[in-house]
Amino acid sequence: MKKSFVFVLTVLLTAAMMPSFSQAQTAQDILDKMIEAQGGRKNLEKITDSTLSGSLEMIQMGFSGSLTMYLKEPDKMRMDMEFMGMVITQAFDGEKAWMINPMTGVAEELPESQAADFKRQAMGNDSLLNPEKHGISYTLKDKETLDGKDYFVIEQILADGHSSLLYIDPDTYLVHKARAKTTNQVGMEVEGETLFSDYRKVDDTMFAFAITIMQDGSEFLKMNMSQVSYNKGLDDDLFKMK
Repeated sequence: MKKSFVFVLTVLLTAAMMPSFSQAQTAQDILDKMIEAQGGRKNLEKITDSTLSGSLEMIQMGFSGSLTMYLKEPDKMRMDMEFMGMVITQAFDGEKAWMINPMTGVAEELPESQAADFKRQAMGNDSLLNPEKHGISYTLKDKETLDGKDYFVIEQILADGHSSLLYIDPDTYLVHKARAKTTNQVGMEVEGETLFSDYRKVDDTMFAFAITIMQDGSEFLKMNMSQVSYNKGLDDDLFKMK
């Protein structure tokens, strides 16, 4: 009897000291904390559209100018970029990705590979809050060390099979970096990284005011926002090709 009691006690103590799968953080745990860090589900659900304005620098081309970006839930996006008096517009209306050719002033559809990238960028808060509705899955990967700091890493796989890695700051649970295959301005596949920094509070949410895009390890584009506002009542017509 005494021997059996000691055996049971030993098993219980050993189990208590071992890491438990039920206690370990899962991808969903990290996502829930990401949502909370960005302002919480209720605040994010209130956002129907976003308007961003600021400066933009095309590092490799030596261009700098202004940027206005419009986002509308769940999947519409438009960017108006102005360089030296020339305006470049790119947009996704929920079905079709297009641009206005600055040389001709004529709207035309984006090539298939670039259109797929733009469509992914247009995915709004609903894809984070309700990933299963959009066919999105997440898997928690091993932590990675960046500049001496360990980050949570989550793999995101979209309904079209496209995969990207999200690096989550363990102190804030805000996204520090996203890494995925993408296409450059001439349609070639490159290793893309997007770095997010200078998070600020906007109407009870946290928003990254500084974004740097890397291609194959080199800086390609920098965006610095000066103003972010929500729920301006953006019309669907703003995003449609004309």
